[in-house]
Amino acid sequence: MNARFGRQWMAIIILGTLLPPLSQAQDVRTVEHVEMSRYVGQWYEIARLPNRFQKDCVANVTAQYTARPDGDLDVLNQCERAGGKRHQAAGRARMVDPHSHAKLKIRFAPEWLSWLPFVWEDYWILALADGYSYAAVGDPSRQYLWILSRAPTLPDDVYDTLLNRLTAQGFDTASLVKTRQSQHQTTN
Repeated sequence: MNARFGRQWMAIIILGTLLPPLSQAQDVRTVEHVEMSRYVGQWYEIARLPNRFQKDCVANVTAQYTARPDGDLDVLNQCERAGGKRHQAAGRARMVDPHSHAKLKIRFAPEWLSWLPFVWEDYWILALADGYSYAAVGDPSRQYLWILSRAPTLPDDVYDTLLNRLTAQGFDTASLVKTRQSQHQTTN
């Protein structure tokens, strides 16, 4: 290898370590404001990025948010596992941004561990329909992403619009897995 060629590769390597990855080029943005009284209730998972804690969920994934007197939210996530067995995880969400209410921290660890900062995960509301009929939720690392709806299905054009918005924020929307929802479920 000649010296000139070696210097070019060295420059590429140095630049590659200094520049942020393309997926990180744009900051993750939340919606401007969330009215929690309208956000609470039942949501159906339409799609998600694969994650370790939902690996056994095969269908009918829902999230129920209930307001608490202290301003936090009780969270109840449910899903159907192989064989039809239902699984649920109870948690709690708290506001991080009191102005927009779009940034929360959520935990599913037991209450007695809630003093540990690492049991709380980012839960950012990235997109929200004007009528609160659908939402996209993720985290600033882009490791987690969920598309939620008040109904078990979401129109294709709405889904595609959400994908475009989330892709523009650097999320790997090509890796989203659609969630099978049974039509016999009802919304709250």
